[in-house]
Amino acid sequence: MITCADRLEALAVPGLPLVGRGDDVPALVWRALVAAGLSVADGDVLVVTSKLLSRAEGRFVELPHVVPSARAIELAAQVGKDPQAVELILRESSAVSRQAPGVLVVRHRLGFVVANAGIDSSNAVPADAPAGSGPWALLLPESPDASAAAIRARVEAASGARVGVVITDSFGRPFRVGTVGVAIGVSGLPPVWDRRGEADLFGRPLETTIT
Repeated sequence: MITCADRLEALAVPGLPLVGRGDDVPALVWRALVAAGLSVADGDVLVVTSKLLSRAEGRFVELPHVVPSARAIELAAQVGKDPQAVELILRESSAVSRQAPGVLVVRHRLGFVVANAGIDSSNAVPADAPAGSGPWALLLPESPDASAAAIRARVEAASGARVGVVITDSFGRPFRVGTVGVAIGVSGLPPVWDRRGEADLFGRPLETTIT
């Protein structure tokens, strides 16, 4: 497992192509590291955007081909969204957490709470899309934890180093403008650090601190 370090350094990895259906993301990540001359050491953590995985998994949906259910039509009217988009959101979700005009927050099938089930319309067109097709939507990856494990296995086998991998997506936050990067998949490092029972600077036991 990855342990805490005294120094944090972030390096962007250039050279990754526009990923398409069936592409081998673990191999692409390793080739990009090698091409950039970036060595991998024990304790390094690779952060990979979920969109690479979604594109490789072919998680594209052409919205005109989506048939909305009665529930999706009703909910779309309440929140002012496209019924076909709402149908996709419902298919990817286990429950609706909040609905309001312009807002649809759900519990995703993977367990986290997110607006619009994390479905994205930006950079969502497949490379092999026929001219005039679309509009398109891109769903989140099927299993981010498994994808993180596959990338980690490839990098560790090629480098001999022990690394961690985090799969990220951009989430909005309630009552805030902008988005933050959120881990939706992880391998090789603990996703949470439970510090309950440790002492703070003045000896008081921590009661609720889980980082």
